[in-house]
Formats: sequence, structure tokens, C-alpha cells
Amino acid sequence: MKMNYFKVNPGSKVELSKISTSYTASFKSKKEAEKKLLHNIEIMSGLQQKLYADDRYSLLIIFQAMDAAGKDGTISHVMSGLNPQGTQVFSFKQPSKEELDHGFLWRIQKCVPERGRIGIFNRSHYEDVLIVRVHNLIEKQKIPADLPNNNIWKTRFREINDFEKYLYESGTAILKFFLHVSKEEQKKRFIKRIDDPAKNWKFSEQDVAERKYWDNYQQAYQEAISATSTKHSPWYIIPADKKWFLRLAVSEIISDRMRKLNLSFPKISAEQRNKLLELKKKLEEE
Repeated sequence: MKMNYFKVNPGSKVELSKISTSYTASFKSKKEAEKKLLHNIEIMSGLQQKLYADDRYSLLIIFQAMDAAGKDGTISHVMSGLNPQGTQVFSFKQPSKEELDHGFLWRIQKCVPERGRIGIFNRSHYEDVLIVRVHNLIEKQKIPADLPNNNIWKTRFREINDFEKYLYESGTAILKFFLHVSKEEQKKRFIKRIDDPAKNWKFSEQDVAERKYWDNYQQAYQEAISATSTKHSPWYIIPADKKWFLRLAVSEIISDRMRKLNLSFPKISAEQRNKLLELKKKLEEE
């Protein structure tokens, strides 16, 4: 699978209506894709051990999507082989009063993974150029009126790019996924949640209300992705109508990025090696 097929090149203009939500590359069946997914999970597990031991890099994976696009399931399936001790998952919802008393990136910075770990954001700082924009919530963010603010969204795109470049230059590799689901498929998944008692809790009246803003969200996503897909922090638009392909594509991109970090276990000196052999001998003589 060619990862660049999903990658948004820096400076390009995204038009979501022209991007397929049901693309499955050369894969013809769910079974075939799941077999490849398991292989990728195994690779990621091994690379995670090296990431932790190497202790130079961290990996930040960001998921953004419309409701019911498959964020939770993708995180659960793709990351199933990772060691929980080296993985941190954060979900960013409506900001608290304390968080509103700081800049919008403050709560994000606190959750960035330390070296050797993988951080997963289920929604992220991009909510502040998406839902905040669609529902005009900027007035509640206490931004001083005397600050230059002719275009708050362009300002925030710049701030996000600067922030992500800082993270990259500090050793954090960043992958950003937009799970691209169709409006029709979203409706089908909402109905399934209603029909399945075990999933009723995942559905609310607000989910239906938000569908009225579908076009507004698509426009907000297009502008945000176009403005913030950079060489060091790229966006990937993943077709999400087929969950089995969505999960495979995400796993391919993550495992490929981890490989490119050239991770390795720390090497010890000859003196340290000899010391270990001495200790081994003592253990064997017990």
C-alpha cells in the first residue's frame, strides 16, 4: 500500500468532496486486510520496545473525525499489541474553566508524550479550529479585544504549526489522521447504535443535531488540514466507510513512520559486556 496516497502534501488545497470515503486500495476482502493488520501490530510492538529503550524520540498520533467515523475502534484495534506502560491516550472534550483561563494549547502541552513513549490524542488542539469555529465559541475563550485578531483562524493555524514544529524539533514524531466518513455511512452507524442496547450509551440527541452542521464541519476541516499539513507534521486523510481498511491503513502508516526513526537498543561497552558475563557466571554457580 502506498502511504503517500493518503498524505496531504504541504501547501495543497484539500477538497473532501473529491476524496473517496470507501477506497480500499488493492484489498478485496476484510479477512485479507485483518491478516495484514495483525502483522503490522506485531511490528509496532517490537518497535515500541526499541522506542522505549532508545529514549530519544516520542511518537504523537492524533485522530480527528466526524462522529461515528471510527476513532475509538481504530485506537482499540490498531494499538492492541502495544505495551500499556509505554502508551498514553488522551481525549479532549469541552475545556474546563481552568483550561479556558489559559491559551488553547496549554492543556495539550501537558499531555505530550515524553521520550520513549507513544501518545494518542482522541481529538486534540484541532477542536479549537473546528467545533469552536463551527459553533462560534471563540467569544467564550476570553481573548482580549485589543489583541490583533483580524483572522483568528489563520492565527491559530500559525500557532499550531509553530507548536508542532517545536515538538518535532524536540524529538516528537507526529502523525495526524482525519478519518473520512460519508454522511450516509454516519447515519447507518447512528441507527446501529440505537438498535444495539450495548451501544445506546454512545448515542445522544446532540449527535443528530450536529448533522445539520455537516457542511460547515467539512469546510472547517478542509481549511485546517490544508493549512497545517507540514513536512514534519503531516495529515493523512483515511477512507473510513470500511472500518477494516481504515484500521489497516492507519497501522501501515504508523509502522512505516516508526521504522524511519531508525530506533535501536542501546549498545554497551566491552567492559560492561564482560561485567555481565561475570554476573552470569555467578548466577550459574549458585
